[in-house]
Amino acid sequence: MGMLAASVATRAISAVPVGTGLRRDKVLIVEGEKESRGVLCSYIEDKGYEVATAGTCALAEQAWRATRPDVAILDYNLPDGDALDLIPRLKAIDASIPIIILTGYGSIDLAVEAVRLGAESFLPKPAELSTLLVMVERSLENQRHQRQKLAEKTMSHRGTLDPFLGKSDSIRRLAELAHRVAFSDTPVLIQGETGTGKSTMARWLHQNGPRASEPFVEMNCSGLSQDLQERELFGDDQDDIAGTLHGEVGLLEIGHKGTVLLERIENVDFQSQSKLLKVVEEKQFRRLGEVCDRQVDVRLMATTQQVMAQPALRKHFRGDLYCHIRWMTLSVPPLRERVEDIPMLSAHILGKWTAELGTGSLELGQVALRALQGYSWPGNVRELRNVLERVALVARNDMADEDLHFDAHVDQYLAGIGQFRTLEEMERNYIQQVLHKERGRVQSAARKLGIPRSSLYHKLKQYKTNQSGIHPLS
Repeated sequence: MGMLAASVATRAISAVPVGTGLRRDKVLIVEGEKESRGVLCSYIEDKGYEVATAGTCALAEQAWRATRPDVAILDYNLPDGDALDLIPRLKAIDASIPIIILTGYGSIDLAVEAVRLGAESFLPKPAELSTLLVMVERSLENQRHQRQKLAEKTMSHRGTLDPFLGKSDSIRRLAELAHRVAFSDTPVLIQGETGTGKSTMARWLHQNGPRASEPFVEMNCSGLSQDLQERELFGDDQDDIAGTLHGEVGLLEIGHKGTVLLERIENVDFQSQSKLLKVVEEKQFRRLGEVCDRQVDVRLMATTQQVMAQPALRKHFRGDLYCHIRWMTLSVPPLRERVEDIPMLSAHILGKWTAELGTGSLELGQVALRALQGYSWPGNVRELRNVLERVALVARNDMADEDLHFDAHVDQYLAGIGQFRTLEEMERNYIQQVLHKERGRVQSAARKLGIPRSSLYHKLKQYKTNQSGIHPLS
């Protein structure tokens, strides 16, 4: 490894940018030779990375658990073993971290075996530092891409609005505060009535913040049991009845380096709150069934329809966790308090619907706008979007004054409440209707319902209905 040290002394190295996030990527260097370890450490640190080092297999395992690196560089020959023995032990702790092997014993067979065991790259020694840096950057980019792909599977992909459409004082004040908050890395609590656009606000903050290129994952905490909440959020390594390992990855790991949004956080179970507190304070958590901590780096966002400081809520929500998440609170105003924004919102929503339907331009006349501005909108922007979808579907010409029937729609909904005995019956009947309308397409139905796809699957299981939605639920 002496040539490696010499190459540093004789070659000018240009700086390489390492991303724009507030947190630097972590590199673990496992090298038995102290001098070579120091050279590698100095070089990688100079490129803007955070570096942890180890000189033995045993210390490598400790550092792997303690730091959760984003990529690891392992020398093949170590004082207490070799990389082929170490790789399976490291991957058993966290299989998602890419590994680059350095070795002076280069051979095709050795490279094939290292890759089979889980190594991503293989580089003979003496290593060119510029080549090693390229491998590190490529590994980080591949890992980021994999996290984003995994995150996409958990998202409902709902069509979103600009959260600041409008000219009202309340929405302008919200926009000013949100722009100041976006590029920080602190937890955010977003308060507002149902349908006001809290999740839209969270996505905007993520997309305009330091983690924009990383995953955005979300979980609706309402209606989930304690076990399901913990499994969804933290993952599961418990043995099942057959004795096989689940190995389920939780949303925290999927969202590593990105943002995790917890909708209706007031419904998080008390035990899960304790674990969340550890994530916020120490960046650590454990999967169900594990005894060792895992490192995770996420920005936590949360939404609630209630004022969290209310005494009734504070009785079952940890005060210390609340103190962390309330550090920055954004309150999204209800639509009835910003009626001057309805014309701009309506024009934008109608434009999106008509473009999607291919029906040409459509405008709302003064009669329709006055009717929209005179309504109280208990469902807020979500309800406005649903009403205007119907307008886009049934409009007979390019002026929609005569096609706006939201009052009849609301009256029909209110009249229908009487046929159900419980709120649960109302909910499952509505889910049935939406699924039937969407011909069993769960993703489309979840978008119309305004909930994540995972939440809809949970409700289908809860109400014992299939995806077609054609079987009576009441």
